[in-house]
Amino acid sequence: MQDALAAMQALATTEGRADPYPHYERLRSAGPVVELGEGFAVVTGYAEADQVLRDASFRVTDAAVLDRALPGWRDVASWQWLSRTMLWHNAPDHTRLRRLAGAAFTARRVAALRADVAALAGELIAPIAAGGGPVDFMDTVAYPLPVSVICALLGVPAADRDWFRPRAQDLTLALEVFAGDPQELGRADAAGEDLAEYFVDLLARRQREPGDDMISDLLAAGADGRIGGAELVAHLVLLLVAGFETTTNLLGNGLAMLLDRPEQLARLRAAPELAAAYIEEMLRLDPPVQVTSRYAGQDSELAGVRLRAGTELMVVLAAAGRDPRRFTAPDSFLPDRPSVPSLSFGAGAHYCLGAPLARLEAQVAFPLLLAELPHLRSAGVPTRRDRLGFRGYATLPITA
Repeated sequence: MQDALAAMQALATTEGRADPYPHYERLRSAGPVVELGEGFAVVTGYAEADQVLRDASFRVTDAAVLDRALPGWRDVASWQWLSRTMLWHNAPDHTRLRRLAGAAFTARRVAALRADVAALAGELIAPIAAGGGPVDFMDTVAYPLPVSVICALLGVPAADRDWFRPRAQDLTLALEVFAGDPQELGRADAAGEDLAEYFVDLLARRQREPGDDMISDLLAAGADGRIGGAELVAHLVLLLVAGFETTTNLLGNGLAMLLDRPEQLARLRAAPELAAAYIEEMLRLDPPVQVTSRYAGQDSELAGVRLRAGTELMVVLAAAGRDPRRFTAPDSFLPDRPSVPSLSFGAGAHYCLGAPLARLEAQVAFPLLLAELPHLRSAGVPTRRDRLGFRGYATLPITA
């Protein structure tokens, strides 16, 4: 128990977040589910995480829970915005909001983006191939590709896309595991207000001039009262942030893995049809979203641990992906391993709506990157963002 508590304390530090995996293993050594004080438990086992994510009796954070567990949360503007989204709603409101987003985020619309994703990726990679000098992969490809795609899907003008990056990154501070630092929450609050103001204006423009985009679809859905006002604005802010933040991290984390494993990089370059398997292994080994949370909605038992109603569960998706009970050689990059349903995008009712789009972008981008940059290699030491929940790189220098 003491070592598990020490591991949690380490994860609250910059050094611990830089390489959290040893600390996840320390938590796992205490069991797949471990209580760390009254009303709080950590889940590191694959089977246990899968059960929590799929069982509706384990509920996501919502306003009722926050009122009990975190008095004063309504004074934090970014948390107020999040409380209006499907991310912080349980059924039946979650069902309603997700159905509306799903109706706009259709498989047809995502599949139709493949050619556009390839064209965008090609445009971003071409200057790297021509220039020959070191560039930052995060700035040149990993950020602009997914933000361009999600903005096109939503109907955001291309000229506005660079404006979103710092604000979206700041807003995710409100979702971090150890969120609560007044300065960081202040940045998240300001970002949320900026994004909300932007979407209020864009909604008004799309109301006057509808297009073939998600915002126009959601406005049409709102015509019968199913969604509207502040709820719709918050919904769009969430879709924008979630639509590129995780994909940016997937692209950066994945390329770093390949650069560290030249034999795997060469193999994927020679056999681009293996891209889907490589992406799944990247997601398993170093997922872009490391942690999520649930609350026990009733007294229950998980892996022999009795949980009182209201117990908060920190579900470590990254640890579940390295559970030795589920994966052979869990710390090794083995894209040929038997397929196992990934928890990197969650599971159950709250499974990430954008998962197919993130996979599509990565499956298109990596083969193209390797084909167009035959001499691709690292050009310096990459730097990590100081985050735990959203794990990714701040910089990833490469040269062709």
